Amino acid sequence: MLRVANCSGFYGDRLSAAREQVEGGHIDVLTGDWLAELTMLILAGNRLKGRPGYATTFVKQLADVLGTCLDRGIKVVSNAGGLDPAACAQAVRDLGLPAKVATVTGDDLMPRLPELGPLVNLDTGETLTAGPITANAYLGGFPIAAALSAGADVVVTGRVTDAALVTGPGIWRYGWRPTDLDALAGSVVAGHIIECGCQATGGNYSFFEEIPDLAHCGFPIAELHDDGSCVITKHPGTGGTVTVGTVTAQLLYEISGPSYPGPDVTARFDTIRLMQDGPDRVSVSGVRGDSPPPTLKAAVNVLGGYRNTMTLVVTGLDVAGKARVAEEAIWARVPRESFEQTYTELTGDLLRITVMDSDRRKAGRLFSSAVVETGLASYPGFHGLTPPGDASPYGVYWPVAVPRESVHVEVALDGSAIPFGDDAPENAPRVPRAPLPDAPAEAGPWFSPPMPIPLSVEEELRPLGLIAGARSGDKGGNANLGVWVRNPDHYAWLASYLTADRLPELLPEVAGLRVDRFVFPNLLAVNFVVHGLLGRGVAASPLMDAQAKALGERLRAIPVPLP
Repeated sequence: MLRVANCSGFYGDRLSAAREQVEGGHIDVLTGDWLAELTMLILAGNRLKGRPGYATTFVKQLADVLGTCLDRGIKVVSNAGGLDPAACAQAVRDLGLPAKVATVTGDDLMPRLPELGPLVNLDTGETLTAGPITANAYLGGFPIAAALSAGADVVVTGRVTDAALVTGPGIWRYGWRPTDLDALAGSVVAGHIIECGCQATGGNYSFFEEIPDLAHCGFPIAELHDDGSCVITKHPGTGGTVTVGTVTAQLLYEISGPSYPGPDVTARFDTIRLMQDGPDRVSVSGVRGDSPPPTLKAAVNVLGGYRNTMTLVVTGLDVAGKARVAEEAIWARVPRESFEQTYTELTGDLLRITVMDSDRRKAGRLFSSAVVETGLASYPGFHGLTPPGDASPYGVYWPVAVPRESVHVEVALDGSAIPFGDDAPENAPRVPRAPLPDAPAEAGPWFSPPMPIPLSVEEELRPLGLIAGARSGDKGGNANLGVWVRNPDHYAWLASYLTADRLPELLPEVAGLRVDRFVFPNLLAVNFVVHGLLGRGVAASPLMDAQAKALGERLRAIPVPLP
């Protein structure tokens, strides 16, 4: 068994988490995910300002625990290297401890852009015409395993898949080959579950009232076995909890259909079997793997222009009428059509007006000052939450597929190259396997008290959230929305009622957009992908909920005809 502990789900997560994981009990590997799609853009901005192009909080966390990790033989694997893994590795060496520090690079495609040809957006089919400011391929777990096999104590990577932080140590410990598709797929599922930190142990959970001591929520641990199965748990005495419900919520986060492609394997999420294995222990088994796609996914970021948002408070009677008056007054001073894009969002008592344009001056004080000028000639109760200010640059996320042969992975240990070839994803033999039968695995009896309300013969309008949980998030310009129930008897109703055609009726913001639905009977879940809801990605989205984090909770609050 290999105990892999996560201590970070994003750049900015709890600084004490590394120490909590190392001191809380036995672990073999400490991992952390610092890189979201938005993070690469943030690091590019930092680098332009002369700041580090890596996640500096990783080094701060490691300063607390590296000595203990070396004493106990705990390996550290992190993607905190971002745009500059070499500098991040050097910062670790500068801590002054005798750690062997390896880097995994080759994900940076900026030097190779001329060889890649047209960069076609995987979501929209458009061809990129602007010049990228970052371009990084998603690497897998084999180079991480090579670094660990060479004796690395700390492995710092650039852009790898989040799951690779677990798959790599699994390959290292168990010697999996590229043809061990089921074991690799199981490790990908384990990595996906723990990659977002406390989201697997009760954080951001729909049934939050069931989570004990959420304020001190413990970070997750995956006990990984040689066949790729695992048990998800956490250290005793920490807050939060690990149930099939909390694990299901994380499994549905930022995915699309049953097939989850990656650089090492395509994991079949419709084959996952979850069972409660005791308090704070959930077993994950049965995962099947198919061959990975012939290409690698890459994240490209370009500068989209400049944006500015002004937020006004609209209260009292006739909020909609007051918002209309506010808009009319603003656009009379600065015409709406003079901007490349405008977006208005009325949420409760807040009216947010966003403009985007390639002209920084126009999107800056020209717009914000025009809003302030309406202050004494607008709706009653006018006041704002934002002072007049300058516009800020925003980036556009552009996902593409690149040939594997165009990505040249390099592994180095304390500056010396490590041979890396036969097991590298770009050189590994691909063994096709027969497709799995369409019938998914049966759902296990994993639900736990308190049980949701029972279904009866009669229908009554009640909030969907009485029986269903949800987890939503961003995937480029698309939004992901997973919905699940905790009783197999409820799943038939959920699957028949909550269709792709029904979702826009319940969530008006989805109307007019392409909605794909996927069913996961093994998880008692359905998953939706709403294409284009977030526009050009998180950095360019004008929505208040730019990452669609609350989309699922909005759905749960809507009354539906529950039997």
